Amino acid sequence: MSIVNLGTFPPKQCGIATFSKDLKNSLEINGEKVQIIAISDSNYNYNYGEEVIFNIKQQQKTDYQQAALLINNTPDIELVIVQHEYGIYGGESGNYILNFTENLNKPYIVVTHTVLPRPQKRQLNTLQKLCSRAEGVVCMTEHSAHLLTRLYKVNPDKIKVISHGVPPFKKENPEILKAKYGLTGYQIISTFGLIGPGKGLELGIRAMSEVVKEYPGTKYLILGQTHPMLKSREGEKYREMLIHLIKELNLENHVQFVNKFLSDEELGEYLYLTDIYLSPYPNKDQAVSGTLTFAIGCGRAIVSTSYTYALEVLKNERGLLASKADPHELACLIKMILGSRELKEKLQSRAYELGQKWSWPSIGQEYTCFIRKIIQNSKGEQKLNYAGL
Repeated sequence: MSIVNLGTFPPKQCGIATFSKDLKNSLEINGEKVQIIAISDSNYNYNYGEEVIFNIKQQQKTDYQQAALLINNTPDIELVIVQHEYGIYGGESGNYILNFTENLNKPYIVVTHTVLPRPQKRQLNTLQKLCSRAEGVVCMTEHSAHLLTRLYKVNPDKIKVISHGVPPFKKENPEILKAKYGLTGYQIISTFGLIGPGKGLELGIRAMSEVVKEYPGTKYLILGQTHPMLKSREGEKYREMLIHLIKELNLENHVQFVNKFLSDEELGEYLYLTDIYLSPYPNKDQAVSGTLTFAIGCGRAIVSTSYTYALEVLKNERGLLASKADPHELACLIKMILGSRELKEKLQSRAYELGQKWSWPSIGQEYTCFIRKIIQNSKGEQKLNYAGL
């Protein structure tokens, strides 16, 4: 028997694709068979592996119906996992996903990656309808669970809070890693992820202009390439703006781009050589951040703006939070850590303690238990229906 995961998938480079891959691997460790229905951008052709049984073109509405019919006609598929993020599906506010679920006669669960506190009407309706037909709904924070119940009117009995998973990064000596990457002697501040407006990198750069005055031996690493879809529309406009800002602030020797999509091995190394991880999202409603999750998993000392996800996961002194998206306040918090080894080690220890609970094998076990319970309940309901005929 098998499970189908619906969402973006590698080689597409985006957070949902990485999440889908990691979830698939962790479910298979726990004994499940997982196949993929991939969502692809209309203008890209991806060389998928054999695990992808169907490819939905994002804006091709009939593809969603055909994918549902394929699942309906495949007896060994027991359940579908729908990864939900508005931007990956076609139609207004991603409502083509409803064309899939309306034609599906197998049980499905929804994994919510974005639960907006002030959704537009179509966004509210799309997620509300998607969750109303689902057998289960997974969210990654208690705050999102509260919003789903209060605002989106999801039955609380359907909701399961399961944290974002962390890859099994290999823990290594920071000084050895700094030597490997030519960073010996520097205190490293880093931010990683696909680059684009909304990441707040300009806040980090402006904060560095204050930090280096007091701590000239610091360097800010901006890790990751420009989001491929953004690059196809606008080229490197955002990165060029950041480069201009770096020159304007005379920070050429203190800010370094690593302009590539990092493998898990490379990412783990960069995180473990990082002294302070900076998460400068300006959007206070950011519900989940895989990048912040990974930094916690590696036990980094963290400075962050006070967005929704950071407020929940960095409580109990797991990180330092700026009250607003302000470069000066971020700089003050960074300098507090640079000036106190004791504070740095305390933040690292508390983050690492939480992060160990978020390893993908453990998270996969939580998903496995949730999925098996839903499948069992679904089979029980089918038996009752047959008995009543």
